[in-house]
Amino acid sequence: MLEKEKLTFHPISMEDQDWITKKLQEDDLGACEYTFANNFIWSEVYEVEVGQVFDCGVIRYRENGNFEYSFPFGNGDKKKAIELLRGICSAHNHKLCLYPIVDEDRKELIEWFPGEFEIDIDRNDFDYVYTVEKLSTLRGKKLHGKRNHIARFMDDQDWSYESLDKSNMDECRRMAKLWTEQREDKWNDEMEQEMKVLEKSLDYFDELGLFGGVLRKKGEIVAFTIGERLNSDTMVVHFEKAFPELQGAYPMINQQFVLHEGQEFTYVNREEDTGDLGLRKAKLSYYPDILLKKYSAVESHVVFANETEEEQILRIWEECFGDSKEYIKMYLEKRFETENMMVIHEDGKIVSMASFLPVQITINGKQEPARYVYAVATLPMYRKKGYASEIIKHAAGKYQEPLILQPADDALEAYYGNLGFILAFESSPCWIYEGSAKWESQSVTRMSEIDLDRWKMETINACEYKKLRDSHFAGEGYVEWDEDAIQFAMEENTFCGGEAVKLMNGEKEELLMYCIERNKLCIVETTMEEEELRKLLPEMMKNMGVSKAYASNAGGMVLLPQNLTWIEKKGYLNLTLG
Repeated sequence: MLEKEKLTFHPISMEDQDWITKKLQEDDLGACEYTFANNFIWSEVYEVEVGQVFDCGVIRYRENGNFEYSFPFGNGDKKKAIELLRGICSAHNHKLCLYPIVDEDRKELIEWFPGEFEIDIDRNDFDYVYTVEKLSTLRGKKLHGKRNHIARFMDDQDWSYESLDKSNMDECRRMAKLWTEQREDKWNDEMEQEMKVLEKSLDYFDELGLFGGVLRKKGEIVAFTIGERLNSDTMVVHFEKAFPELQGAYPMINQQFVLHEGQEFTYVNREEDTGDLGLRKAKLSYYPDILLKKYSAVESHVVFANETEEEQILRIWEECFGDSKEYIKMYLEKRFETENMMVIHEDGKIVSMASFLPVQITINGKQEPARYVYAVATLPMYRKKGYASEIIKHAAGKYQEPLILQPADDALEAYYGNLGFILAFESSPCWIYEGSAKWESQSVTRMSEIDLDRWKMETINACEYKKLRDSHFAGEGYVEWDEDAIQFAMEENTFCGGEAVKLMNGEKEELLMYCIERNKLCIVETTMEEEELRKLLPEMMKNMGVSKAYASNAGGMVLLPQNLTWIEKKGYLNLTLG
């Protein structure tokens, strides 16, 4: 055991197996990376090193030339271990990066070091976890296709299953070699690395405590798989190879392996998809019981807000914008996620914040992922420190996507202009109708209840709204929201006393979202031409008791990443959302 005040890393070896396994068992972690075998077989690819400190184990990797560290594991003092790691990294002018982090460790990191780590999540890293019962029986309508494929594999009754051991290991090597030769045209460095790691797993198969399964057809191996115990109730599958042209080979080895080797477990972890869309489709086709989130963390002054800080966010919002608590709570419930609001802490609390909501924008004819910047706020006593601009610059570097916003006034337009934002969306707030007198408010106040000549009206749902909106406005510079965002925009507008409707005249369909602001009818968004809209306004205004109506489109600005050039810089934003 190393002295508690020191931490020395050394390349992982078989001599580390006992103590690492013991420490991992103390935490009983569910992420696929947390086995000795997995780290040992990948050690050459990621230059894996290990060490012990404060009765914890720590694994160090090298990823893209930089060191990353596992979250300390075992029954020791993890907080002190992290503090020591921070000191080691600081001495080398580096920031501590931790990966992978499971949810319980994420919560501890937040508690121990509030506002000091940017904790991020990547869908590509989620582990797919299934019950043993599901993969064994493939019961239910959703898995009917899997059962059909297996039935076709079994048609000739010329198949067999056996456990992988020294008696068939060389045959598995030959099958893997043939499998790679058949993919020569698709070969890449990642596949080459995986095959070397597979070879190492076979070399140390018994010593590592691995187990596997082999599937034969007409006496020849057509599929094999390798896994091991992950924790007290879960097995993990590290490798699965089958000839894809043989119908049913993949689902058959999957099922048979679990049937024969996995019955003492409750769950099967089939690892992540690494962003491979084909692999993702295959893993999702088994309908995972758990998508195990894994996080990364890096020391940072700008961090993501977390679910424990909603009250702090509410207070900042209320003080800076003056919105009601009911409205703020609605936003936090519907739109706040720990991956879309960035904050800065000072004096043990959040003092500055900004949201970055995912959207899409068409630039140079191509839809690009982008972020809508919303609710930028700093508490008054912490202003003039550059916190808001620091958050925005951090977000621009992190996302590498266009940042879109709508400045509230000329001063903010100048402020964002200094940060590199440019005007890119047309603004057109204008009066479109002004009656000669104010009508008395009638009993009917919602447009969907008004009987208008030639037009039939009905309320509209978010799916219909998005379809009409996209078909009408799509084109260069169009900012497109997803259906969830549209749903919130409609709910927000309803909260503010408005409504969204669909107007129908024969086969023609238009959308209209409106609200009443200070006794004025505000047309938030519509696909109608102004001339057509003007014909409807008098009756609408009469029933709503207002004498003025105006369309509201405040325009907006965009900050482009360095790798993106946009010549036109003219688009449609409008329906800005909280």
